[in-house]
Amino acid sequence: MPSVIEIDGSMGEGGGQILRTAVSLSAVIGVPVRIRNIRAKRNNPGLRMQHITAISAAAKLSSAEVIGMREGSMEVTFIPGKIVCSNQVFDVGTAGSISLIIQTIMPILMSAGCGSIIELRGGTDVPMAPPIDYMANVVVPNLELMGMKAMITTKKRGHYPRGGGSVVLETRPSNVHGISFRESRPIKVEGISHATNLPSHVATRQAAAARNKLMRLGLPIDIRIDVGAGLSPGSGIVVWGSFDDGHRVGGDALGELGKPAEVVGSEAADKLLRSILSGADLDPNMGDMMVTYAAVASEPTRYTVSQVTQHLLTNVRVIKLMGINAEVKGEVGGRGEVIVEPTR
Repeated sequence: MPSVIEIDGSMGEGGGQILRTAVSLSAVIGVPVRIRNIRAKRNNPGLRMQHITAISAAAKLSSAEVIGMREGSMEVTFIPGKIVCSNQVFDVGTAGSISLIIQTIMPILMSAGCGSIIELRGGTDVPMAPPIDYMANVVVPNLELMGMKAMITTKKRGHYPRGGGSVVLETRPSNVHGISFRESRPIKVEGISHATNLPSHVATRQAAAARNKLMRLGLPIDIRIDVGAGLSPGSGIVVWGSFDDGHRVGGDALGELGKPAEVVGSEAADKLLRSILSGADLDPNMGDMMVTYAAVASEPTRYTVSQVTQHLLTNVRVIKLMGINAEVKGEVGGRGEVIVEPTR
């Protein structure tokens, strides 16, 4: 067995992204990894069901052996085997984020030579995680520019606290390459404003508030309304700008008790406006996530991000520990540039 890469889960922002990135890259590059002090800086440290589901999915797709995988565990050793394609169902059993599980398994599926259909059950729109509409309409289109062939379909939304959402992730054989963005301009704005177990006017008001702010861009705006039923009430909105080279930047906001729908819509619009007006290639969330996918590509990737975050810096530290060259130029809170040079 190759020597085990040791990673301190308390470094940087000390959250679950360290675990997800380390396990994902371990499966792709075929080197065991041990993560200790898992989520040490969180109020409820250690593994939660969301993390266990993500690791289980990664293990299933890479024929891995996992040591220490139990709720509350502060240390996990992941010993990968051969990546396989499969039709599987993974259920968090709570409102744990489906998007964060997709983050974990997508790089693995990008490295497989065949297609898979994965159904994921849990939370689609929950705090501290990208909404599923952001994953489907911002993340996937940007990864398609790198050669990834994937589709995310939301069958049912799931909000905190009961979850109950269902999402299907389909992938096909892909030849994933690096990317460098050229100078481009935004050509339109789109979005989805949703309300679950709430009056339809909630979604309509969110969309109207976002549209009013985004009109300053002088672009066509199309925000779709999505109203449905689920196990728990909730609302949210994702808006994104499409550029003439095919890439997208996004902004999102989640409704909560006592938070007016107009505030939710304005919050998402403000995020999108900041990213577009910065002139950067990617918004902060996509910039954070892109490094992991760039690490498994066949050529270098270079892009600018509208805001350097601690989350991004921590993710880069993890992939460097996994033996992949990466750097961030720029200070936290300001615009930056990210360079990833895969070694394989």
